[in-house]
Amino acid sequence: MKRIFMIMGLCALLCNTSCKTEKEGKEEETEFLVTAPVKKDTTITQDYVCQIRSIQHIELRAQERGYLEKIYVDEGDFVKKGQLLFQIMPKLYEAEMQRAKAEASFAEIEYQNTKRLADSSVVAPNELAMAKAKLDKAKAELALTQVHLQFTQIRAPFDGYIDRFHVRLGSLVEEGELLTNLSDNSDMWVYFNVPEAEYLNYKTKVDKGHKQKVDLLMANNKLFKYTGEIETIEADFNNETGNIPFRATFPNPDGLLRHGETGNVRLTIPLENALLIPQKTTFEVLDKKYVYVISKEGKVQSREITIAEEMPHIYAVSGGLSEGDKILLEGLRLVRENEEIKYKVVKPETALSDLELYAE
Repeated sequence: MKRIFMIMGLCALLCNTSCKTEKEGKEEETEFLVTAPVKKDTTITQDYVCQIRSIQHIELRAQERGYLEKIYVDEGDFVKKGQLLFQIMPKLYEAEMQRAKAEASFAEIEYQNTKRLADSSVVAPNELAMAKAKLDKAKAELALTQVHLQFTQIRAPFDGYIDRFHVRLGSLVEEGELLTNLSDNSDMWVYFNVPEAEYLNYKTKVDKGHKQKVDLLMANNKLFKYTGEIETIEADFNNETGNIPFRATFPNPDGLLRHGETGNVRLTIPLENALLIPQKTTFEVLDKKYVYVISKEGKVQSREITIAEEMPHIYAVSGGLSEGDKILLEGLRLVRENEEIKYKVVKPETALSDLELYAE
């Protein structure tokens, strides 16, 4: 019986040794995929949180004191330039205008009588001048009352959308009291902040002769169908944040965008002759990026690289690599420094096409 167990154990040992030898042989025969950096023109896309503002957004305030007699529009209505929006009770101002008219008529009659007498040399020229001054004063007061009466009617200064009412019909409104807001949404100003380094990249890479086109990603994660243009950059950086505000203008013919919305501005910047590698070919040690370069002898050697730009699944490299280098594409954790490996070369275009490449 003991002899039987010894024979079985020996068989098991031989079988285990044979399996390990076969496994080691297979590991030794592992073939790794290798590719190379490639130079090509591409673009980088950066998103910036933005605030959307109407090209004109103003407060409509009462210019005279009185009771709000009529409201001719509703909240959210689109109104045309010159359209009557609110009417403040005009009775007092109408009475003042009638009085001013009467005084102007009296002054006119008095002036005409004085003029006839002056033409006949009955009164001195000074009396005619006094009568003329009195007439001019009466006419000025009449014009002032007409202006006050006009101020009881609040009209739209431009085409736009009415905002929420801050008063109700019959309210006693004071001079200067806020009635509502009016927004011109035909074009929208979109503001976003750009860090200093990205501002410098933008200024050096964008064609100065043309306005930079930008897209708008709305709050529902859908792209606004109209393209905007960067029109202005403010003069100073914010010392606290290190950012500088940009302003892009978007056409809004459908009225979809409204004052106060938020979203993301998508800025696309061209990169010429960028040296591209897949992100998965890199690994990080102490905040530094490395790749495994395959030497002429087929040995794996780590090399530090400098990343110029980051794109989805892609890095643009500015230092540490050249176009002819061979870099390990897969199996980075399965190799050791200076280890000799067998490999198969994958064309750079093929390696990049397998990624979700954001490039042309």
